[in-house]
Amino acid sequence: MGTSYSIKASTLPDSLTPTEINRQVKEVLGKVNGQMSTYQKDSELSLFNQNTSTDWVSVSPELYEVIKEALKISRLSNGLFDVTVGPLVNLWGFGPQEMSLSPPDDTLIKEKLNQIGYKHLIIKDDRFFVKKDFPELYVDLSGIAKGYGVDQVALLLERLGVINYMVEIGGEIRVKGKNNQGQPWQIAVEKPTAEKRMIEKILAISDTGMATSGDYRNYFEVDGVRFSHTIDLRTGRPINHKLASVTVLSETSMEADGLATAFMVLGPDEGYKFAEQNHIPAFFIIKSDKGFDELMSTAFIESKKVTK
Repeated sequence: MGTSYSIKASTLPDSLTPTEINRQVKEVLGKVNGQMSTYQKDSELSLFNQNTSTDWVSVSPELYEVIKEALKISRLSNGLFDVTVGPLVNLWGFGPQEMSLSPPDDTLIKEKLNQIGYKHLIIKDDRFFVKKDFPELYVDLSGIAKGYGVDQVALLLERLGVINYMVEIGGEIRVKGKNNQGQPWQIAVEKPTAEKRMIEKILAISDTGMATSGDYRNYFEVDGVRFSHTIDLRTGRPINHKLASVTVLSETSMEADGLATAFMVLGPDEGYKFAEQNHIPAFFIIKSDKGFDELMSTAFIESKKVTK
């Protein structure tokens, strides 16, 4: 997944060692990578993307589950979260190829927009079959598969009898139970600055998934203009608003991951309305003349997760 992972458990069953857990975790993450990576040319997803057929394709239950969840979030967000955005992500230099560090031509942007749309990706209900209705459709699950990986590691820990844990992959998190002080897990939300790593908020959470999305790590600049890796499908261009980061709490890290991506496209005003309408716990950090402002959805405030 091109990132690091961290796992903490406050207690372990007597029969388990950290070494054995790590061995099994690597197996789980290797399987997720082998199914959903766009960087791995022989992954299940890459083979689906290379397939130019518009016939039904049998896929693993795991890949089917992630695509199904992605399509659910796409419908909920009116397509602002869209796993077919890959051609534009690649065009802007944020995909598997080397970053170009220059904006693409408008004609190319329009051309790629015609190759995108989650409605062109179709699943057969509970049959583990997927198809695209035109050959060029390209699926990129990087906005949701990392969260799925977190959930799979969490489920592994539960099968092994670990009941108090924190799993983190590249900033996406799932926690259960309590830390080794017998308190909810204390999770920091980072201040969205590229220069120095600092804490904006600490959340006290248990039994939840969490994801943070922002524009302050993966970007390039040309003549003082920042181009973020998050693409707005309404324009075909990187987002251009004052939302610096958003943190979402959800039952699964997979759902939180996808929703956080959708919020980053929506921006602060539309994003807040979307959170209120759908009762989503979301914490927004917004750029201002004085630095950053904070905005919390009603569901986030009611969750009583903020400690300081």
